[in-house]
Amino acid sequence: MFPCINATWNPVIGCLHDCKYCWAKQLAEGKLRRSSKYVEGFKPKLWEPAFSKSTGKNKFVFVCDMGDLFGEWVPSKWIQKTLTKIKEFDHTNTFMLLTKNPKRYAEFLDLYPDNVILGATIETNRDYQVSKAPKPQDRYSSFRSLCYSRKTVSVEPIMDFDPVVLCSWLREINPEFVHLGYDNYCHKLPEPEIQKTLALKSQLEKFMDVRTKSIRVAWWQRTSLAIKPAR
Repeated sequence: MFPCINATWNPVIGCLHDCKYCWAKQLAEGKLRRSSKYVEGFKPKLWEPAFSKSTGKNKFVFVCDMGDLFGEWVPSKWIQKTLTKIKEFDHTNTFMLLTKNPKRYAEFLDLYPDNVILGATIETNRDYQVSKAPKPQDRYSSFRSLCYSRKTVSVEPIMDFDPVVLCSWLREINPEFVHLGYDNYCHKLPEPEIQKTLALKSQLEKFMDVRTKSIRVAWWQRTSLAIKPAR
C-alpha cells in the first residue's frame, strides 16, 4: 500500500489487464474468494454495498485498489456512479484514483471534484509485455496531455528503464508526487539494479516530490551475489 493511504474504497473490483505481478488478482482468487464479494475471483463487477459505506473524515482514500476503474471493459455508468458518490463523501477526504489506462480519464473531466487525484502506473518507459495493459508509451502520452491539475504517477513495480527518457516523461506529466518502488512478490521482473534506481530518485527529487516504497537490491543482483565463487 502507498504510505499516504489510510483508507480504501472498492465500489468496482476486478481487472482484465492480467499483469504478471498483480497482487490483487492473487488475493481475489485466493483467500478472498471465500467472501461473497470475490466469489467470482477477479472478474470485474460493480459492488453495490460499497455505496452505502462511509469513508469518514480526513482520510486519504485509495479508490478501487482491487481493480482498475478505468479499464476499457468498465461501463461508463459504473465510473459515473463512483465519481458521483465521491462528491457525496466528506470533503475533508482526498481520493486517489490509479489506472493503467489513463486515456479514459478525459471522458469524465467534468465529474472530478477538487479532492480527487488522478494517478497512472508507469513502471518503465520500455515495453516488456508483462500485461495486456496499454503500453507505457501510450500511458505517458495520454496522461501528459490530460488537462487536469492534480496528478500522481506510480513507478511500481519498477522495471529497467532508460533514465533520460523516463525522467523526461515524469517531468512533462508534472505530478504532485511520484511513488517509486520494487516488486514485493518475487515475480522476477526485468528489474534495474538498485544504483540505477537510486540515481533516478536523486534526479527526480530535483523537481518533484518522490515517495519511496520498497527500495532494494534487484532480484538478479541477489542471485549473482549468491552464486559468486569464493576467492
